[in-house]
Amino acid sequence: MAFDWQEQRVIVTGGAGFLGAHLVARLRAMGAGEIFVPRKQDYDLREPEAVARMYADFPSATMVIHLAATVGGIGANRKHPGVFFYDNIMMGALTLEYARRAGVPKFVGIGTICAYPKFTPVPFKEDDLWNGYPEETNAPYGLVKRMLLVQSQAYRAEFGYNAIHLMPTNLYGPGDSFDLENSHVIPALIRKMIEAGAEGRDHVVLWGDGSPTREFVYVKDAAEGIALAAAYYDKPEPVNIGSGVEISIKTLAETTAELVGFKGEIRWDTSKPNGQPRRNVDITRAEREFGFRARTNFRDGLRETIDWYRAQLTTRPAAEALEK
Repeated sequence: MAFDWQEQRVIVTGGAGFLGAHLVARLRAMGAGEIFVPRKQDYDLREPEAVARMYADFPSATMVIHLAATVGGIGANRKHPGVFFYDNIMMGALTLEYARRAGVPKFVGIGTICAYPKFTPVPFKEDDLWNGYPEETNAPYGLVKRMLLVQSQAYRAEFGYNAIHLMPTNLYGPGDSFDLENSHVIPALIRKMIEAGAEGRDHVVLWGDGSPTREFVYVKDAAEGIALAAAYYDKPEPVNIGSGVEISIKTLAETTAELVGFKGEIRWDTSKPNGQPRRNVDITRAEREFGFRARTNFRDGLRETIDWYRAQLTTRPAAEALEK
């Protein structure tokens, strides 16, 4: 059955961020009646009063999609495990609790692939989520997202509340953060190789040994998957949002170098952690439950991401281009 987006008043926390901006654009393209994007400077979602005020300022909301999060790559996770835990548990728990109190009919929680155990049979099936501890470098963040899944399931069980939980794989695409302190692997690789080429360096140094694998989903595809789930999914089980395509970090680095035009050597610093050995998810539940399948070819999406980043460097100062 067709979903009437024109009747929806949607709160998108984190709607000004990387995924959020693409999701808001997708919702608008689908005809969403009204969209409210609370900004961090106006609503600190770690504080109960701010969360309550957010719902009061946008009455009659029909849905909240909770994307707001404190995130980063391996380095940021290792440096700030306490911040990552506290910020994300408070934002998630409060946003869901006050949505329930405000009578918002639907809550869409966004989890993470990092919630899976360090050693999970590939492809990752949602039912394997609890079969071990997450990879240590991002365990605090991953465990917080597991707890928010538990919260959504508990609210469904006790209050009959329509809260769902989605787990996107690694995102990439135009609009990503290229700040090396907080960026994930693809923007970090692109920036390092472009800068090395511009400075005439003959090599780049990357963390680990290149053996781990990852699955990446183009950000516009992820936005479509979230919108479909928001419209059509109403069950307690979590759902992977991914592409189903697995690639090694070594192959990723070589492909990025080719597309960027970097001719130098790729050196691996094996004193640095690899992170989780493999990541590749089972995508059958998303397709079965709400008809989602990623459509963007990885190489095409990577090229678009590189082109977007180069455009930022040529149209405004580099330092400004790297800020969110």
